Amino acid sequence: MDLIPGLPDDVGLDCLIRLPYNDFSSATSVCRSWKSQIRLASFRDHRKTAGVSRRVIVMVQSQSDPNRKQGLRKYSSTPVYRLTVYEPETGKWAGLPPIPGFFDGLPLFCQIAPVGYNLVVMGGLNPDNWEASNFVFIYNFVSATWRRGPDMPGCTRSFFGCASDNNRRVFVAGGHDNEKNALRSAMVYDVAEDVWTPLADMANERDECKGIFHRGKFYVIGGYNTLMQGQFGKSAEAFDVFTWRWNVTEDEFLASDTCPRTCVEGGDGVMYMYQDGGVVALDHSYRIRIPSDMDSVPCIIGWEGRLLAVGSVGFDGAHGLYVLDLKSSTWTKADVPEAYSGHVQSGCCLEI
Repeated sequence: MDLIPGLPDDVGLDCLIRLPYNDFSSATSVCRSWKSQIRLASFRDHRKTAGVSRRVIVMVQSQSDPNRKQGLRKYSSTPVYRLTVYEPETGKWAGLPPIPGFFDGLPLFCQIAPVGYNLVVMGGLNPDNWEASNFVFIYNFVSATWRRGPDMPGCTRSFFGCASDNNRRVFVAGGHDNEKNALRSAMVYDVAEDVWTPLADMANERDECKGIFHRGKFYVIGGYNTLMQGQFGKSAEAFDVFTWRWNVTEDEFLASDTCPRTCVEGGDGVMYMYQDGGVVALDHSYRIRIPSDMDSVPCIIGWEGRLLAVGSVGFDGAHGLYVLDLKSSTWTKADVPEAYSGHVQSGCCLEI
């Protein structure tokens, strides 16, 4: 059956790849040939090659506080977090459907990672009783549906580092168990096979570490061991996916003993982070001040030579968004509706 009656299949495919990504779920119900074609891994490649793929930023964001007045935030309870989507190219904002069973908000401090057309959500704390969970859920942007993945194996861990190869795997390392013991263990989740595989332990315990996938390696940056409890270190270690082993630890990876949560891959082969009022390259090749109306930057998200910085802006405490072009060193302020001005805990970029 032709993809589009009366047209050669290559022309039909050229039309199909130009569908907006948020119409994929509707398009897959049109006919079997469309459903089959859109679900192929090569369909995403065709979109990228044709230059019609779109980058979307997914954020773990608190619902904006209606009681915020004159620079004060008055929370009647723990902030409720949800998944929001921002399209840098169009400026559009939207929310993702809630995870099944979590209609009142996401687990606190859950981790997210992009894998192809999928968003993987892992772990977090129950906002009612602060109990940790090893759950895994996957949102598919083609079907616009959630599915449950296998739980992270081993002890229940919190505040771990994770990162994706953006193809099919998510790497997890460190964090702490229910007794607040920092962990050295690591593992990898193959989203396509739906299987977890243990990795060799890291050289060091790393609680509240940051995971970044960079140049074929899974970096686990900073954190602290059980005895240090909150006193962050400078070191990092990396798991090489080609040799399938950990590299030697770099003791001075960070310039100072600091929380590594804003460390990010910039999509240009360099890692960056927010530090002392500016964005700095971890190889010391770059530094630029953040915009003057930004008070703090709790979250940075990178993609193809751009950094998206989210932080409190101005006097009312609302969270705003700026995009930094790393080549020109220029900031562009994004328009943020009030409904999407809540605190951003973490985020990632998908190319769809």
